Amino acid sequence: MTHKQDRTDGDQRSGVSDLSDDALGFGRLELHTAWQVVRNPRPVLEAWMTAGSTGGGTYARPLRLYLALNAILMVFVFLQGGSDQLVLANLPTELLDPMIEASAKSRDAFMADADGWMTLTLVPILSVFYALAIVPFLRWWDPDNLGWRRGFRAAFAYLCAWTVLVLPIAWWMSEGGVVGLLAGAGILVLGVVAFMRMGAGRWWQTPIVGLGKGLLLGAALQVAAVLGLLPVMAVGLAAGRFF
Repeated sequence: MTHKQDRTDGDQRSGVSDLSDDALGFGRLELHTAWQVVRNPRPVLEAWMTAGSTGGGTYARPLRLYLALNAILMVFVFLQGGSDQLVLANLPTELLDPMIEASAKSRDAFMADADGWMTLTLVPILSVFYALAIVPFLRWWDPDNLGWRRGFRAAFAYLCAWTVLVLPIAWWMSEGGVVGLLAGAGILVLGVVAFMRMGAGRWWQTPIVGLGKGLLLGAALQVAAVLGLLPVMAVGLAAGRFF
């Protein structure tokens, strides 16, 4: 009876893992890796850097995990009204209204088309910009003299370490007022925390240097986010106008 129950429980756990994997790309291996990144990120980074992109078969690939984490963030964005609320809603009406008129669509239809394409392209485009901003610094700071391939792996390892810490406060990212400001500040602080926890002994040797490097990396990512939103916004506007 015990063995039968164990098999049943195992089948149920496997079924939940498969469902999560199918829906969000987040299965048992991703859950294990995300937990280890929170619990003790340094050995995870070391495994990714020395034993390949799966850490010798122990962990999920950094890029796959990062995209899975962002799938969860995009669910939050969807529930809060879509990416147009984060980008297009802040555009001046003098720019937006002529494009809506030229599209021969209602405002709602235009924004829905724009939002669909922006949501589809937001993570892939920003991921490229983030990685390009991070890789030169991590290659410079890493004593192993990383090539570009491992440099990108290290970049997504850091992005995973940051994103998994951000998830608990991600719902409030797009809030206005004091709540939004506090969430934004918290996200920046968590970026530095993630860098210092994961990179100790590899990316920095003394805390004050680690703090400075973490702040520099955060600033570089803020610039990358602003630049990356430009093509995302362009895709959204083009979709609203022509599709």
